[in-house]
This record gives sequence, structure tokens and C-alpha cells, in this order.
Amino acid sequence: MKLHCFQHVPFEGLGSIETWAQDNDYHISKTRFYNEESPPKMDKIDCLIVLGGPMNIYDYEKHPWLYKEKEAIKEAIAKNKIVIGICLGAQLIADVLGAKIKQNNHKEIGWFKIKKNPASQSVKIADFLPDEALAFHWHGDTFDIPVGAIPLAYSEVCQNQGFIYKEKVLAMQFHLESTKESVELLIKNNTKELIEAAYIQKPAEILKCEHRFIEINFLMENLLLTLFENN
Repeated sequence: MKLHCFQHVPFEGLGSIETWAQDNDYHISKTRFYNEESPPKMDKIDCLIVLGGPMNIYDYEKHPWLYKEKEAIKEAIAKNKIVIGICLGAQLIADVLGAKIKQNNHKEIGWFKIKKNPASQSVKIADFLPDEALAFHWHGDTFDIPVGAIPLAYSEVCQNQGFIYKEKVLAMQFHLESTKESVELLIKNNTKELIEAAYIQKPAEILKCEHRFIEINFLMENLLLTLFENN
């Protein structure tokens, strides 16, 4: 299995996905857009993982590589590859599939519950997600559900937390791959976002319960196993 990752900033990587892939002898390659690297042809990979980042999906002037990235995501979906999008990655997939991306009413930064959308119960690859789970969040934007996609989950302040498209494309606004170390990097590099607000937690609160990272990483592992076994 060849996994390829689209990375937007050096401080937001694969997290627990990388450890899991290495433990299972999967090949990992990366396009680091912040280093002006170009994506490969999608024929050469089995799975594309599109990570998060602090930029907006329409920041073409600051990040012209967004044009190339969107074309590559579109190619991966068209060629029936497994595609996983996380946070910004989920928004990019939604945009490629023709859905609207917009600012959410509240920023969600920290640990908040998500609930599984009943519409996803009949989809096998949604089995990784329990009816309710605590997930890590760091986002201000959200998306509409693309035409033909099945909504995956929602939270108290974000109606669309993810979707499944054609049983091979999985988009998640929330984070299951985050580790304590990766979140520490997010906090260090995005301190200005940690303002006083209803759904923004303080760094100490975010980092105090290490067992939460173990729990979400377990869900991430189940996600990967379910997705790969059913494709």
C-alpha cells in the first residue's frame, strides 16, 4: 500500500497515521507544498491523505499551489483512489466536489463531542466511528455536504463534521490523528487563535488529559483498517 500525503505547513503532519503506517510496512511519500513541491501522478499511489493547515482554501494569492492541489485531489477521486481529508483537507475535498465552504458560527479549538449522523449507519466504512465520541478540533470554517455524499457526523456548533463519498472518500473536519506532540506544535504556531471564546479551550485544558490522544488514535487506526479492508 502506497500512502501519499499533502502537507501544507511543517508543523501539521500525519501524527499517529505515520506511526501506524510504518508499523504496518506501508510506504509513505509526501508533497510539502510549503516547500513548493509538486504532487505526483495519482496512478503512482493507493491512498491520498490531505492534511490540515491555517490557510483558507481560496488563498490563491498567498498559496498559488492550491490550484495544483485541487486538481490532484480531483484526479485522485476520478481514479477511484482512497482519499482522506482532515480539517483543511476535508474542506478542499468538499470544494473539489462542488460544495460551498464557509465560515462557521463559532471556531472550535479543543476537545468537543461529535455525534454520528444516522445517515451514515448503513455505510460500512463509517463503522469506525461510535455513535458519540470526543474528538480534537481546530477549525473556523465548515462546508456543505457535496451532492452524492453521505454526512458522517456533527457537533453542537458545527452541523457538518464530515462526509463519505462513494465509499472511498472520507472527509473529516475533526482530528483523530493528533498526538500530544502534534497539538503542542499547533499551539506554539497558532497562539494568536487561542482567544477567549465559547468553544476555544486554553492550552492547559487541551493538553491535560493525555489518554484522550490514545483514544482518538485508536479511532484513527480503526478508520484506516476499515477503509483499507473494504477497498
